[in-house]
Amino acid sequence: MTAVSLTDVASYLPGEPVPAGFYTDYPGAEDKLRNHPMFKVPPLRHHVASDETNADMIERAVQPLVERHGRAAIRGVDVLLVHSQLPDLPFVGAGTEVARRLGLNPEWLVDVANAGCASFVYMLKLARQILTTTDAKTALICNAQSAAGQWFTQSEVRRLAQAAIPGDGCGVAFVTKSAKSPVLDVETRHIGEYAGEMTVAVADGRKYWEPGESQLRIGFTDASVAKVLARGNRLVPEVVMDLCRRLGVASTDIDVLITNQPNRTFLRNWREALQLPAERHLNTFDECGNLFGAAIPVTLDRALGSRQVADGDLMVLGGFAHAGDFAGAVAVRWHGGRD
Repeated sequence: MTAVSLTDVASYLPGEPVPAGFYTDYPGAEDKLRNHPMFKVPPLRHHVASDETNADMIERAVQPLVERHGRAAIRGVDVLLVHSQLPDLPFVGAGTEVARRLGLNPEWLVDVANAGCASFVYMLKLARQILTTTDAKTALICNAQSAAGQWFTQSEVRRLAQAAIPGDGCGVAFVTKSAKSPVLDVETRHIGEYAGEMTVAVADGRKYWEPGESQLRIGFTDASVAKVLARGNRLVPEVVMDLCRRLGVASTDIDVLITNQPNRTFLRNWREALQLPAERHLNTFDECGNLFGAAIPVTLDRALGSRQVADGDLMVLGGFAHAGDFAGAVAVRWHGGRD
């Protein structure tokens, strides 16, 4: 197979860090779920500005790639893949606006609506498939998360334990048809039996787009939280182990593991299941909260910037989405380096 490389990543975090007290000290803040494993509060997170869009964040995140690889290389990408969580507009994804802002004219442009918190893995698989089966030579992958500073700061939602966990940010990746930092293999699963179990709720029962005074929130119940915990604990180690078996390596051979980061409990359980020490499972949860789909590229960019990834490292990126309807992992032999 033609080699495809995860050549570089970059990221952007909006605004100044927002402390936990923004939520926990809010009048009427919910206490009963604060110590639940799903809702233990990170110290910090970032929020988009009131007028800041997904396309804004992507445009800012891409600038380091332009500086390192040249404007012509980024403007000349053949493939643009974008995942936005929260979409700026109904009906319209952010991809075309990103192309306009960056001066791109890609042959392939896909706004990826599925795969949620593991969408970076899925988009890397899509990019690899397109680059190995067509004349396309380069791809730009974009993950933007903007729900924290918009949805979860609503006056009623802000009181809920669920609101304090997410943070906003954006991660992007430059993917090339080359052997520089090759994608070794990808394992993905779409699990239809769990589709639709991640729900939203409003107090008056209206459809989310109908007018009303109640505020949209994630429809967590005790039963649904228990199911998500059980599935998440199982799914990520399973896909990583299946990936390792195909590569002929043990999970303990992974030099760097980066996953999505819903909470500390998942992070601990995943690395323990894979028998990895904490220093090899990198995350930005305490500084950024749950970044949803942006967590993997943002954490990878910060890890590269702080030299936590060495030349030749076997790097595995993985995660699961929503209530478990998608899970995936990808292995990369890193030879990127930064001056």
